[in-house]
Amino acid sequence: MKIAVIGGSGFIGSHVVDKLIEKNHDVTIFDIMTPHRNDVRHIFVDLLDFHKLTIALAGDYDILYLLAAMSNVNDVYRNPLEAGLLNTQGVINVLEVIRRIGKGRLIFASTIWVYSLAKEEQVDEDRPLLPKMVNHPYIASKIAAELYIWSYHKLYGCEFTILRYGIPYGPRGRMGSIISNFVDRALRGEPLIIYGDGNQYRNFIYVEDLAEGNVAALADIARNQVYNLDGIRPITVKEVAETVARLIKGTKIEYKEARPGDFKGKNVSSEKAYRELNWKPKIDLEEGIMRYIEWYKKNVLKK
Repeated sequence: MKIAVIGGSGFIGSHVVDKLIEKNHDVTIFDIMTPHRNDVRHIFVDLLDFHKLTIALAGDYDILYLLAAMSNVNDVYRNPLEAGLLNTQGVINVLEVIRRIGKGRLIFASTIWVYSLAKEEQVDEDRPLLPKMVNHPYIASKIAAELYIWSYHKLYGCEFTILRYGIPYGPRGRMGSIISNFVDRALRGEPLIIYGDGNQYRNFIYVEDLAEGNVAALADIARNQVYNLDGIRPITVKEVAETVARLIKGTKIEYKEARPGDFKGKNVSSEKAYRELNWKPKIDLEEGIMRYIEWYKKNVLKK
């Protein structure tokens, strides 16, 4: 397939590119950052520059991954306007390009954070989401993006696949996420900071598992569908801290006041992806953190 990966130089995008190239797809990265590998076509483009984006994407692509976003919730909290522009207007720009060209299925990176809008603790892709329960601009931006995707599909026939990611971690991970912060602090001899009681939970997902889920979404059955790509099991922030402290001896853990709008966690089912895409995550937390620590020592601490 001829595939565009918008945001292919980023954390998740770079791993998706790796997996796509392994499968012999024709890949082009669209990003304002330089890719991590030099054997792939790269086009510099700003997602918010609609006219240049239209010209850049006019390449008869079968699939357009949209992975570029402001995804650090702390950055979004501090910069809600910029987050809204990138996470919502950027999506509309890509949808409009697809509408005008008349070809290409959008595979969009959403988040399980949208389930904070559900009343139930056990959730799947069909669970109703209530806008009045929104408590963070990051969630609002992702819900708005999903609504625009559905509207472009119903009005203009634009095809899509929405992937709601669990909390990713692993090599090339951005600083600011829980696991990357904990590992960095532990290796520098600093205490791990938990906001709240640490019982908020996530289904953390190793980035290579997540990348494989993105590739699985190329299947025809995934057209115009929503899938959860979540981790193996619910894991509390406290367990993450304790795992890092166990793997990096001498690490201490401290507690501070909870952050506003923090996602408490839901039991998110990925059964639909297991059943229809033949995808399952394989790497559990301790193995994943061990791999990340080794990568971090070689690629970050030595710089």
